Amino acid sequence: MAYQVLARKWRPRSFETLVGQEHVVRALTHALSTGRLHHAYLFTGTRGVGKTTISRILAKALNCETGVTATPCNQCSACLAIDADRFPDYVEMDAASNRGVDDMAALLDQAVYAPVQGRYKVYMIDEVHMLTGHAFNAMLKTLEEPPEHVKFIIATTDPQKIPVTVLSRCLQFNLKQMPPGHIVAHLTRLLEAEAVPFEPGALRHIAKAASGSMRDSLSLLDQAIAHGAGKVEEQAVQDMLGTVGDDHLYAVLDALRAGDVTALMAAVEGMEARSLSFESALQSLAALLHRIALVQLAPTALTDESEAARLAPYSEAFDPEFLQLAYQIVIHGRDELPLAPDETTGFSMTLLRLFAFRPEQPAGLGGVLASGGGEGLARAMPVASRVAAPAMRTPNQTAARPPAPAASAPDPISAAPRPVASAPVPAKIDVSPPAAPAVFSRCSGAGQGCRTGCGNAGFRQQRAAVGGFASRSR
Repeated sequence: MAYQVLARKWRPRSFETLVGQEHVVRALTHALSTGRLHHAYLFTGTRGVGKTTISRILAKALNCETGVTATPCNQCSACLAIDADRFPDYVEMDAASNRGVDDMAALLDQAVYAPVQGRYKVYMIDEVHMLTGHAFNAMLKTLEEPPEHVKFIIATTDPQKIPVTVLSRCLQFNLKQMPPGHIVAHLTRLLEAEAVPFEPGALRHIAKAASGSMRDSLSLLDQAIAHGAGKVEEQAVQDMLGTVGDDHLYAVLDALRAGDVTALMAAVEGMEARSLSFESALQSLAALLHRIALVQLAPTALTDESEAARLAPYSEAFDPEFLQLAYQIVIHGRDELPLAPDETTGFSMTLLRLFAFRPEQPAGLGGVLASGGGEGLARAMPVASRVAAPAMRTPNQTAARPPAPAASAPDPISAAPRPVASAPVPAKIDVSPPAAPAVFSRCSGAGQGCRTGCGNAGFRQQRAAVGGFASRSR
């Protein structure tokens, strides 16, 4: 018998074995159990998250010989035929290659006829967003009021391209990307059933490379088994994927924790010697800093106990402020990597920033930061520079003026109100006491230029009136 790839061999055949889409499974099982069946379902999500798989399970649930049920038997002729893709009343159409109005019209012409073998005719239209506008318009009436024996299941990776008139006629389910923990657990069960030896660290690398797609992870697992000659080892998977191993990242963290810049540069040289991608290294380092911050601030958010135990020493060594700053430095270093003279220089400068920049914090908020950065001492606020006093003096600034002699005749010049350039204001009664006679003294700005800007060595005339005017030099 020909070899069957893992993605097809281990495709879930019931709702119980479906991984990572509990919200969709709950809604569909309740609808099947209560008989509240809609005539059109829309499944959206990225590749490899289970759109076609859920469609086939739903078709078996509708056509199982035991009746409409949320738990198809997977043993009757209808269930086996749907799994083998040879059931006449279950039609999968690829909208990318059958996107015209004629293709849609041919499908709708067949929909009016009764099922050949099953209870319902189920039409599954994959990548429905590839249909033309005329094809969408052609299916609107049948999609809204189909025959009682017809169910439509449409799937897409780009729901924004589907007309709202189609969306309003369907029950929409958004399939989530698979969390890495779900992928690792599923691959573990699969490898144990296949009797293939493996290392748990290798599965974590595969789960990260899959980017939330279960089908991608199974394809990578097939490749890893072939690469490792029947075994899945962590080092072999790293070489196959070209990813940066955790040992290099932990070497960087150890050097930062110890404040050893020589060890930091040695880690860069080791990665360069293996021709590893520095962009991937910065991406992985940012993810590692994020997980350390989770262990530090939200321990329950990290479900992998072994990883949490390994990250615990770093969460104790680094302050939260440093982790936040380090994360920003790493992601900005990744953005600036194309601008560097070369990737090695850009990566090493990013690590040197991590070594050089440490946040300072007041003494009341914590202790000494890791590697001696920030002594945990409060920094005094800088004293604001004093601006030179203006020439205009207020009535209270009379301390520097000479004492006023005995009252004499009022000076008509000082007693007269000063002209104002702005709009006229109502006249005020002048109740100020008579001004003292002018006192002449040597100008303090002689030879240096006084504040009024005359620059001449002369005399300064000071007036000691209560409402005195600005000093004048001549």
